[in-house]
Amino acid sequence: MDPVRNPFAPGAGQRPPELAGRDREVDAFEIVLERVARGRPERSLVLTGLRGVGKTVLLGELRSMAIRAGWGAGKIEARPDAELRRPLSAALHRAIRDLAVRHDDGERVDEVLGILKAFAQRSAAEGAKLRERWQPGIDVAARSGRADSGDIEIDLVELFTEVAGLAADVGTGVAILIDEMQDLRPDDISALCAACHELSQSRAPLVVVGAGLPHLPAVLSASKSYSERLFRYSRIGQLDRKDADFALLAPAEREDATFDADALDALFDASGGYPYFVQAYGKAAWDAAVRSPITAADVKMAAPEAEAELAVGFFGSRYERATPAEREYLRGMAELTEGRDEPVNTSSVADHLQRRASSLSPARDSLLKKGLVFSAQRGQIAFTVPHFGRYLLANGA
Repeated sequence: MDPVRNPFAPGAGQRPPELAGRDREVDAFEIVLERVARGRPERSLVLTGLRGVGKTVLLGELRSMAIRAGWGAGKIEARPDAELRRPLSAALHRAIRDLAVRHDDGERVDEVLGILKAFAQRSAAEGAKLRERWQPGIDVAARSGRADSGDIEIDLVELFTEVAGLAADVGTGVAILIDEMQDLRPDDISALCAACHELSQSRAPLVVVGAGLPHLPAVLSASKSYSERLFRYSRIGQLDRKDADFALLAPAEREDATFDADALDALFDASGGYPYFVQAYGKAAWDAAVRSPITAADVKMAAPEAEAELAVGFFGSRYERATPAEREYLRGMAELTEGRDEPVNTSSVADHLQRRASSLSPARDSLLKKGLVFSAQRGQIAFTVPHFGRYLLANGA
């Protein structure tokens, strides 16, 4: 098989050749765009799921949909211990530029840009020297008096109101997409929820679409109790058999190739339906095959290559971030679950490792912060990465 024509594309956040199994989320967002543009009430969205299920890819698709609908759209990736002002300012700058091409009042656009600039400049600490202040690339003077109080909750409400008003002027809306949302600081999470709540009450045409790990709803709820009603939650999981087959067959057939039934069985068993793994095994099987149709024998031959790539780029890069104490904890989880993707009691991990639970708390808390595990529910812990337990056992990690 010609490797140049290989259609499969495993990669972090890289759009697969066929966005299979996500019609429900895409259709739901289409309705949000239409309703908000017509002044109808609608909730912001939150997508949750494990690593490798395609949350980042789906965020990118939703952003593209918003832009095609004439909306202003900006996307950011939250980072642990980093404040929200700077990345949000850059995202909203992009969104305002999208709206500016449709707006016929340049002074109004400059006014909102000036308010955004004032908001962004508040990222510097009080008394910071000029050279220490971040200067956003906004070519208008800052406008004082709006979104620059220094209180992130007040400032977000005022800023979102101004940007949403600019969108309303041209009969459209604004979408702010936030990846790794669980990594926002508590104050920023609280402010974001408060701003979304305020704007939803006024039916302002601005929506937030967040994506994060399965415990993100708990993070939001701990910040603001009304967040359970503020967002529409959608759990993104692995593909079912029909969609996993389609994700393989449709791209292959566009390149005049196909998979036989036994190959599809083998690929589903290997990938578990997780989109990232579907792409990784599909790519390796294509490269290993001599001719079409690709067979189960080709998949078997290709599996070590796919697993070696996953071991380095998907599993290994995460494992390397763990300290020896954290690796011991991960290994204990893997042994207790026998490599299955399921939660385990934290007390069971302590018993298995023959340690006091309190002595393991630092390792567990650090793994939570690094995003390698999440708290499935109180007293339980699970891997954020599918098949991670299986990887640990297979590699003696």
